[in-house]
Amino acid sequence: MTQNAHDTTLVAPPRPEAYATTQLPDTRPSVGRLTGVDLARGLAVFGMYAAHVGPDPSEGGSTGFFMELAHGRASALFAFLAGFSIALITGRRIPKTGRAGRQAVAKVVIRALILLVLGTALTLTGTPVEVILAFYGLYFLLVLPLYRLGARPLAVVAVSGALILPQILYVVQQALSQGGGDGGGPGGIWAWPTDADGIVSLLFTGGYPALAWVPFVVAGMAVARLDLASAVVRARLASTGVSLAALGYGGSYLALHLVPGAASALRASGWGEGGSVMSAWWSDTAGYPTGSTPAWLLAASPHSETTLSVVANTGVAIVVLAVCLAATDTLPRFRRLAAPVIAVGTMSLTAYVFHIVAIRALGMEELPGFPLHVLLGFLVAVTVFATLWSRHFARGPLEWLLGRATRIAERVR
Repeated sequence: MTQNAHDTTLVAPPRPEAYATTQLPDTRPSVGRLTGVDLARGLAVFGMYAAHVGPDPSEGGSTGFFMELAHGRASALFAFLAGFSIALITGRRIPKTGRAGRQAVAKVVIRALILLVLGTALTLTGTPVEVILAFYGLYFLLVLPLYRLGARPLAVVAVSGALILPQILYVVQQALSQGGGDGGGPGGIWAWPTDADGIVSLLFTGGYPALAWVPFVVAGMAVARLDLASAVVRARLASTGVSLAALGYGGSYLALHLVPGAASALRASGWGEGGSVMSAWWSDTAGYPTGSTPAWLLAASPHSETTLSVVANTGVAIVVLAVCLAATDTLPRFRRLAAPVIAVGTMSLTAYVFHIVAIRALGMEELPGFPLHVLLGFLVAVTVFATLWSRHFARGPLEWLLGRATRIAERVR
């Protein structure tokens, strides 16, 4: 599996009025909070493109370093913002109840089912990118029962999930690998469709197993419940994010260097062929975990699906969102300069499908590893399209279709 296979997730933003209807009154304009989320989503799109059609991080140098920053962290940011969007649909500060609540739940379910189908269809095209959309749809369904919880209980659930679920995932994966067959585990309906991600893959063995990625979504829901208009709240969010990133990456660095036999166990498992195993505290350049040794649970590389990885990537996502919210809310000139990136963020579903289709149409098989000008071409194309489209329409084309599809939820009584 190539490194590209893990950095593709997105969220179809709800209509702008969804932000306004659930915000508490304050003296500042609401546009800062709205565009801040879209800016973060746009940056995640750019990071996804860098991970897929940019230079290979293993080439080193400043370019390789910045490419490596995008790997895994962009997809974690998308998953985090997915939770934010679920909260927006179901009531950001105050969860919707009664008929409005039932309609909101129906909208989330419809979106989830569409993403499951669309993700499976894109995977069946044979694209070299491991499509996250089907995983994404499953995340929506799994966290939906939590939508009435407040910020504190959601944070407790997210922390508990980060601490417990990666260990359960490791045990389950070991059990499945011993089940025989091509990769182990059950077949039949559990692995259907065979050329895409079945339920076992979506939950446990795929590129974005729900068991390890759901904490990102729940964390996003928790943050969405906060008063993000408050500068104090944003500052606390930023400091919390920095602390989580330091705990995850720093804890992994210390563990890999201080735990006796950890590095040698990773080398013996075949890890490190693309680089030093000691870089696994933050980078995927050494390769992906094979699960053949519990020592890989000490890594925090973006796609290791470990507790340290989830903690670190959640911290990065929180920092990015906090900075984007503050910058767009307090710096009008910056908001104008960032308008093209914000436009991309408002139509991330369209941007995602565009890049999958383009990669397939251009016959790009070995990802990443393309020259920098290829990445720039993708970025310019999607940015120009999003900017021009947003001048005439409030939603991206696929976002509009998704919105139309969810209107059936209005019939719920």
